[in-house]
Amino acid sequence: MSEQEIIGKGTWIDKLAHELLEREKSLGRSLDLLRVESGLGASGVPHIGSLGDAVRAYGVKLALENFGYKSELIAYSDDLDGLRKIPEGFPDSLEEHLAKPVSLIPDPFGCHESYGMHMSSILLDGLDKLGIKYEFRRAKDTYKNGLLKDQIHTILKNSSKIGDKITDLVGQEKFQKFLPYFPVCSNCNRLYTAESFEYIENERKVRYKCHDAEIGSKTIKGCGHNGEADITKDLGKLAWKVEFAARWAAFDIRFEAYGKDIMDSVKVNDWVSDEILNFPHPHHVKYEMFLDKGGKKISKSLGNVITGQKWLEFGNSKSILLLLYKRITGARELGFEDIPSLMNEYNELEDIFFGKIKLDNQAKLIKSKGLYEYVNLLKTPKESSIHVNYRLLVELSKTFKENRVERVMKKLLDYGVIRNPDPQIEKLIELAGNFADEFDQQEKIKIDMDESVKKILRLLIDALNSEKEPEDIQNTIYQIAKSNGVEPKDFFKILYQIILGTSRGPKIGPFISDIGRKQVAKTLSDYI
Repeated sequence: MSEQEIIGKGTWIDKLAHELLEREKSLGRSLDLLRVESGLGASGVPHIGSLGDAVRAYGVKLALENFGYKSELIAYSDDLDGLRKIPEGFPDSLEEHLAKPVSLIPDPFGCHESYGMHMSSILLDGLDKLGIKYEFRRAKDTYKNGLLKDQIHTILKNSSKIGDKITDLVGQEKFQKFLPYFPVCSNCNRLYTAESFEYIENERKVRYKCHDAEIGSKTIKGCGHNGEADITKDLGKLAWKVEFAARWAAFDIRFEAYGKDIMDSVKVNDWVSDEILNFPHPHHVKYEMFLDKGGKKISKSLGNVITGQKWLEFGNSKSILLLLYKRITGARELGFEDIPSLMNEYNELEDIFFGKIKLDNQAKLIKSKGLYEYVNLLKTPKESSIHVNYRLLVELSKTFKENRVERVMKKLLDYGVIRNPDPQIEKLIELAGNFADEFDQQEKIKIDMDESVKKILRLLIDALNSEKEPEDIQNTIYQIAKSNGVEPKDFFKILYQIILGTSRGPKIGPFISDIGRKQVAKTLSDYI
C-alpha cells in the first residue's frame, strides 16, 4: 500500500505520522530510526489518561512502520520527580517523604524497590495488557549514568539566557534567580528544597542551599544545608521547563504528544531544544485531558482515578484502545459507564470491517476500517469473532447471580444469539457480570419519542406490573402497539433501545420474562 493510500484511511494517526515524516524530510535528518516518546509520571496512580499518552505514541510508531520506516517507542518514567502531595488513599506515613524523589521513597506496599517503581510498574502492566511494545527508561538510571550530562552542561552554561526566555514566554521569574536544575540535597534527600544558584563550569558542579520551599499548598522545610553537586554523577534533575529538551536531544526523539496542562513547559522546551541544544524539537500533537462525569480533570492526587487495571475488570483491551484511538482532540468525560457502548461499538466496527454492515458513506467506511486496524494494533484477525451485545449480557447477569456463566450461556443458546458455547463468550459474561455487580444503572440512551409512544409505554408498564403475569408478553406488547396506532416493529425497537441500548436483540417477550417483568417495568418507568 502506498503512503497516500495509507493516509487516505482517514485516521488522525496516519495523518500525524505523515506530517512527522514530511517535517523530518524538510529538516534533512536521518530517517533510519524514528523514535517516539511518552513520559510516564511516577508520583501517583497511573490512570487511563497516563496510558493514553503511551498508547497514542505507539499508534504513531505503528503508522511510521506501516509507511516503511523503523520506529520505536521509549516509555520514560520520571521517577526522579519529587513527591508533591500524598495521593488519595495512600498512607499518611508518606508525609515525611514529601519533596523527595519518588525513586528514593520506600514502597509503602512493600512490593517494589521504591514508591516510584511501584507506580511505574502499574502503568507498564497496563501497557503490557494492551499489547503495547516499548523500551522502558528510568530517570534515575538516565541521570545516574550521565546520559544527559552534556545537555545539562549546555543548559546551565546558558541559564541566564534561558531564565530570561522563560520569563518572556510564560511569565515565570523563578529561573532568573535560580538555575533550572534541582540537585538532591546530600543531607536530607529532598529535591525541590535544594535550589541551585551557581554553576561552576570547569568542575561541572552546582552550588545549592536547602531552604523552605512552597510545594502545592504546603511549605516543606529545608534543612539549611549548603552544598555542591556534581551534575555528572550526583543525583539531581533538570526542571521540567528544560528537561524535555535535554531528553529529546539525548535520545533523538522525533515525536511526543503532550497534554493541555503542560503547554507552557512544552513551549519553553521547544525553544531550548531549537536554540540552546541545536536539536530541532520533535513533532507534537496536543491533546486535552479526560474529565470525570462531574467535569473534573481525572487526577492521581484527587483520587478520581480510572485505572487500566480496573477498566479491564469490566471491558476488554479493545474497548480501551478504541477509546484512545477514536480521536485525540477535545476534552472528554469518562466513566466506567462508557464501557458497554465501547464494547458494542467495537463489534460494530468489526462488522463494518468484514462487510457484515454496509455503509453508503465511503469516507466513513474507510475511516471505520482504519480505526479498526489500529484498535487491533495493525494485526487484524482473519475473521470476525462471535458478537453478543454487552448490555444484553449485563441485564442477564443481573438476573443470574449463581452459576452465572452457565445460566447466561444457556439463555443465549435458547434465544438463538449463539449456536454453541464458546470460551470467548464465557469471558464476556464474566466481564459483564462484574459490571452488573458493581454498577446498578446503565447510561440512558436519548430516544426521541412523542406522547403516543409514552402512552403505550405506560400501558405496557401497567401490564408488566399487574398481579397476574401476562400469558404471552410478546403478544401483549404487539397488541398494545397495534391497538394504539403504533407499528409493533417500531415499538419493539424502542424497547430494545431503552433496555439494551441497541435497536435489536433476542425475542423481546421471553427476554423480559427472563430478566423480570417488574424489573423491566421499573426500567421503562425510570426512562419516561
